[in-house]
Amino acid sequence: MVTQSRFQRPPQCPHLIGVDWGSSSLRVFLIDADGEVIASRSSLEGSSVLQGSASAFQASLENLAGDWLADFPEVNVLACGMVGSQHGWLEVPYVACPADSAAIARKTMTVKDVGGRRIAIVPGLRCDDGAGRADVMRGEETQIIGALAAHPEARFRSCLVLPGTHSKWAQVDDGKVSRFATHMTGELFAVLRQHSVLGRLMPSTLSGESSRDPLAFLRGVDDAQTGAHLGLTQQLFAVRTLGLMEQLSKASLADYLSGLLIGHEVQAGLSWRLCAGLEHSPLLVVGDTQLCGYYAQALTQCGVGQFSLLDNTAARGLWSLSQASDLASVSAFLIEEKCR
Repeated sequence: MVTQSRFQRPPQCPHLIGVDWGSSSLRVFLIDADGEVIASRSSLEGSSVLQGSASAFQASLENLAGDWLADFPEVNVLACGMVGSQHGWLEVPYVACPADSAAIARKTMTVKDVGGRRIAIVPGLRCDDGAGRADVMRGEETQIIGALAAHPEARFRSCLVLPGTHSKWAQVDDGKVSRFATHMTGELFAVLRQHSVLGRLMPSTLSGESSRDPLAFLRGVDDAQTGAHLGLTQQLFAVRTLGLMEQLSKASLADYLSGLLIGHEVQAGLSWRLCAGLEHSPLLVVGDTQLCGYYAQALTQCGVGQFSLLDNTAARGLWSLSQASDLASVSAFLIEEKCR
């Protein structure tokens, strides 16, 4: 399924075609000379669906943005996310932290589509967790760069939370991503919801926003705080017993599970933030509006009173990366000539 936006403002000359290629979805943006999104489109052809075939990635991009590629041949294309993974269009090596937009932009790599057009792919980031274990991200680094462009006060020192299948908590110092920590909260919720004994008492389809039980969600967040000594695995089984003993309606169990998992992540993330000395630094929550709303509720429930919510900032990040690389100047003259 493809979703196409209307022009957000009167059509203008695009200076960049941005591509945000996640595991479960693909989004493309026409971006003007000021870094503003002129138009956007999306589909469900994420990298996990394409199974690492270069021809499949190429065909998917053509299906979604083929007319843009044809109409604006002089405009550069910059892609971020899982398109640069081992199972993507081209594997682009991770850049080690600390890293800023310039360091990331220098390590972009290009592929050619059928027409010979070069498509630049953004590398991900890697860091050490302090115990000899590596952590990695792809796509979130571009959202972080976009968030810092939107909130320059956060460049000096800040903490960013990027909810998702694999949520990230990232530390920024002097405009550089210093380190980050990944939580498999979204994936764990999906696995438990669909493939475990916990899901058997839940409705067969996920509830819509209108039928959510916010009190059950907040109860899960509270239990994550007060019952941390019990351990997550014991608390997870209680999701089942709450339903069996009819202490919580079956329709509310998924929301309780979500609150429990997000609550545990937020508790761990806040401890991580405290250990880094970031408790008085800006806290930004970046990503899908609905998902970030759940994290906002959890943060508030856990006593965090001040943070900023940002919608997905990938487009702004892609624009910033294009400005930090040679992409910005390669086709500028041709674009300006065509737009006159």
